[in-house]
Amino acid sequence: MFHVKQPGHDLMARQADEHSGKGQVKLPRHAVQAPLRQVARRVVIATLVMVVTVLLVYLDRDGYNDNSDGSVDFLDAVYYSTVTLSTTGYGDITPVSDFARLINVLIITPLRVLFLIILVGTTLEVLTERTREEWRLNRWRSSVRDHTVVVGFGTKGRSAILTLLAAGVKAEQVVVVDPSAKAIDAATAEGYTGVIGDATRSDVLLRAELQKARQVVIATQRDDTAVLVSLTARQLNRGAHIVASVREEENAPLLKQSGADQVITSASAAGRLLGLSVLSPSAGTVMEDLIQQGTGLDLVERPVIKAEVGLSVRETGDLVVSVKRGHRLLGYDDPAASPLQLTDRLITIVRASPPGSPGEGLKSSVKGNVWRQQQG
Repeated sequence: MFHVKQPGHDLMARQADEHSGKGQVKLPRHAVQAPLRQVARRVVIATLVMVVTVLLVYLDRDGYNDNSDGSVDFLDAVYYSTVTLSTTGYGDITPVSDFARLINVLIITPLRVLFLIILVGTTLEVLTERTREEWRLNRWRSSVRDHTVVVGFGTKGRSAILTLLAAGVKAEQVVVVDPSAKAIDAATAEGYTGVIGDATRSDVLLRAELQKARQVVIATQRDDTAVLVSLTARQLNRGAHIVASVREEENAPLLKQSGADQVITSASAAGRLLGLSVLSPSAGTVMEDLIQQGTGLDLVERPVIKAEVGLSVRETGDLVVSVKRGHRLLGYDDPAASPLQLTDRLITIVRASPPGSPGEGLKSSVKGNVWRQQQG
């Protein structure tokens, strides 16, 4: 059952998101230490500088004079170190011996400079971090286009992204939208841009620059959420190719009416694979090889080359499953599929090469060319 949003709901939700961190765009960070860890490391260094200064003063306490009682104890050493390192310098405790003054010149003064650098550096880091992130975000917004928006970073969303990467899509061209901050942190750690928020809301999808995206993958956990996301995405981008996943087959027509170009029914697909594995374990293994990325067999779509024009489907060097001609998808045994035309595209079954092998690099190159030709 779907709920109609009342006027002012988006504004109130947006204000709540600003306090909770939702709707925030997170760009991937490579080999950058966390801000809290940086501050903690500097606090530790500043504390060590303070401890060293206290020990130097206390061990040479006879070389200092306290105007109040003439002697310097441990508390006086801590007090002197504090006011000295902070450049306050009240003058009530002073070095009087030559050795104490030499230690102040050669050791304590450099420690004071180091202490100030740590404090000022931490302050500047805090002040400039937001400015730096805003600059990176603005640069990303101005440059990103024709990217892929993946709604949901669960098992389905991750698998879809891995398939796209194997086909030549760059990680920088993938934007993940998920309501879970942990999921977005995982996505940015893998090099993707992340947006925390509810993808059924247009302001969240606008933060993902969906209006400039080329394709959208909807891999949510609930079918009603997928329908709302599809409606919102199609409203923001009329030309994007939207592929969605649903659990129940009865919801697939509703999702297509909502704007999805293709709908994958996960429950029925899993059920068919289970039934096929019972009837024919070998056929089930072949189907599983086709589904899994990088193992066994793989499906690749490629254009028809000039040498294949005029040939029949069976005369090509590849195992052709279907022929895409215009908006029609012809089976390999369809008489209309042969002879092949230059504008046709072939869906073929190939052997998946293991990662890192020479065949894998060649296959990735072929897939990348196919991907670019598909998008062009």
